[in-house]
Amino acid sequence: MLSNNELLLFHGTNQLFDNIDLNKSKDKRDFGKGFYTTTLELQSRNWAENMFIRYGKYGIYVMKFKLKDISDLKVKEFKGLDKEWLNMIKDNRLNGGIQHNYDVVIGPVADDNTMRTVALYVDGVYNEDMAIEQLKFSKSNNQVSIHTNKALNKLEFIGRDEYDKEIFI
Repeated sequence: MLSNNELLLFHGTNQLFDNIDLNKSKDKRDFGKGFYTTTLELQSRNWAENMFIRYGKYGIYVMKFKLKDISDLKVKEFKGLDKEWLNMIKDNRLNGGIQHNYDVVIGPVADDNTMRTVALYVDGVYNEDMAIEQLKFSKSNNQVSIHTNKALNKLEFIGRDEYDKEIFI
């Protein structure tokens, strides 16, 4: 996924903002408290639409960024829905905060397709092997989470697109 030591990233939101403040990030997320993006523009637009439908606010926006020169960052990239991925999600969702020491984490999203399995694993209904067996049939999109100011400093804002919110009102 990394190309020329940089990534093109998209962030879907229902609010306008100019500065990213990691302290305002929501807790108990897949890879811990952080700023979440994706390499998939359509996925970020879907996230923005969902946030607008749920919470209202100002509109439907997709912000574009380039994460550049990341050679000195600690980056964890999950290649699929494996045990390590599953346990990172469990640790971060149960304990909150950031349960790792990476600047950036790249990997699959625990989305509607995988959330039931992840929730059953976190609750102890499924053991690790049962959860992985269920997840092997899932196809998921990706997410790129930024967890440190060191990584944020390598994030270059490229632009913002606004989409019609009238169809949701």
